[in-house]
Amino acid sequence: MKQQSNEQVDPVSAETFIAEKHIGERIKRLRLKKSMGLVELGKHTGLSASFLSQLETGRVVPTLRNLARIAMVFSKDLSYFFESEPHTVFRVHKKNDRVRLPQTGVDDPTYYFESLGYMVPDRHLDPYYAEFIPLKKNIEVRPHVHPGYEFLYMLDGELEIRHADKTTVLGAGDSVYFDASTPHSYRCAGKTAAIALIVTMHQQHIQQPTMHLRPIGAPAGTRPAQGPGIKTETETYPTAARAATPVHGNGRH
Repeated sequence: MKQQSNEQVDPVSAETFIAEKHIGERIKRLRLKKSMGLVELGKHTGLSASFLSQLETGRVVPTLRNLARIAMVFSKDLSYFFESEPHTVFRVHKKNDRVRLPQTGVDDPTYYFESLGYMVPDRHLDPYYAEFIPLKKNIEVRPHVHPGYEFLYMLDGELEIRHADKTTVLGAGDSVYFDASTPHSYRCAGKTAAIALIVTMHQQHIQQPTMHLRPIGAPAGTRPAQGPGIKTETETYPTAARAATPVHGNGRH
């Protein structure tokens, strides 16, 4: 005769498992994302607002039936609450760890830049600290283009920006947002250096089979920190030294 199993789920272990998965936090995140109050969620699930509040703060342990009700409201599978938490991005770039690099591809640089995001893998934007130096009048500043959009915020000095047939001079506190696929260029407009924060935002394209070029000796799927306005395909640079090595030969501002 087959012996019946007397094994049962340990309530303490189940409570610990649920707490470790931060189920209450996930429920609250889903609710706030929908701009939904506890009372409204209670109406959809048949659960009281006070119970849901205790559930979100981890003071009560939900049953699978209650979790299933909540999951249905947000069009989620029950497994959503038990899957591993995705890693969030949080990277600090200390000032002393940044590398100051000159504009690439020219004999006389018109600016110097420091990447503020070189340690962030798979980033969707590239932030830079840029210093545009005063130029002689006879130096030509060539316009350039790149996919996506660009945002610039002036910290100090004066900077002349040309975008297509428009020319604008920005001072400290001014900002500009523009389509970077239109020819644009920068020129220091004062006698002292112009300092700016620049963010280039990558344009999303339909994925097509492509051949990616990378620096010699760099691991596959990596991308170096480039000057503002220069974009390559992929990225993941583990060290500041490697990330700050410019390899693009025609980056001009």
